[in-house]
Amino acid sequence: MTRRELDAAGITEPALRSAYAHCRRLNASHGKTYFLATRLLPVAHRPAVHALYGFARWADDIVDDLGSGASTAQRAEALATLGRRLDAGLRSGHSREPVVQALAHTAAVYDIDHQYFADFMTSMSDDLAVTDYPTYDDLLGYMHGSAAVIGLQMLPVLGTVVPRAEAAPHAADLGVAFQLTNFLRDVGEDLDRGRVYLPADLLAAHGVDRELLQWSRATGARDPRVTEALKATAHLIRGVYRRAYPGIAMLTPVSRPCIRTAFVLYGAILDAVADDGYAALHHRAVVPRRRRAAVALDGLARVAAARLKAADPPPPPALVRLGHPTAPHAEAV
Repeated sequence: MTRRELDAAGITEPALRSAYAHCRRLNASHGKTYFLATRLLPVAHRPAVHALYGFARWADDIVDDLGSGASTAQRAEALATLGRRLDAGLRSGHSREPVVQALAHTAAVYDIDHQYFADFMTSMSDDLAVTDYPTYDDLLGYMHGSAAVIGLQMLPVLGTVVPRAEAAPHAADLGVAFQLTNFLRDVGEDLDRGRVYLPADLLAAHGVDRELLQWSRATGARDPRVTEALKATAHLIRGVYRRAYPGIAMLTPVSRPCIRTAFVLYGAILDAVADDGYAALHHRAVVPRRRRAAVALDGLARVAAARLKAADPPPPPALVRLGHPTAPHAEAV
């Protein structure tokens, strides 16, 4: 499948093909929900999405999983090194680092604003020093770089049927909705890393603070105040999804099934948290495999319908097409 995607995208240079293949492996191993949705994109456009995700995954791993016992200073230096390589790669279009090489190529092909990557790196640096957010507005400031810009990076790859500026706010909201969903699902794991990504004022409105969260996490004891705070967080997140939803219809028809599938699958995470009694502080909620499979099959049906109604999508800009994409297959779930 990797070869088919790269051939369809017109990526022929061996080192560049290897770089994109590396990013695809990162996506497949770490971002299972996102990777499943990506399989519904036209084949020629998938490598770019893998490059964008691969870079974000690499930076996030430096912040969270650099290695057991790695100090904050070591993580900061590794992140700074990545930032320097990113800047050089974006300027020159080349890098010896596979992930940066694929990202630089994608940014050039799709004319993605380099400021989005700078904003992302700023938020990654914040993770090394900031451990909580007093208000939702404070959290939104962080999520602009960590999530909203991911949606904005994706827009040129997905294509729109309206001016890009009209679709951009919805794309940014969808990136934020996805990340907020992860914050709710992973609240316990984030607490173990010393971080609370739920706004302190929202928690306080239900009588919850960091100390109560830590006590509940350490003892395994449930507290109704925590449950209500997590319910309120889920309600807030669903509002962000509602704001993002109109943007799906603004995408090119062949891209809509991918993003709609991601929309539904991430929303299903919220449902799983609710079905689990908002016990996310104690264990991660999981979307049942049957549910994931049903959503994937629906996405495939929508892909087929979109392909019947429209001609094959054009290849990525500035690339030579090496064949016509065929209907994608759902990833095994």
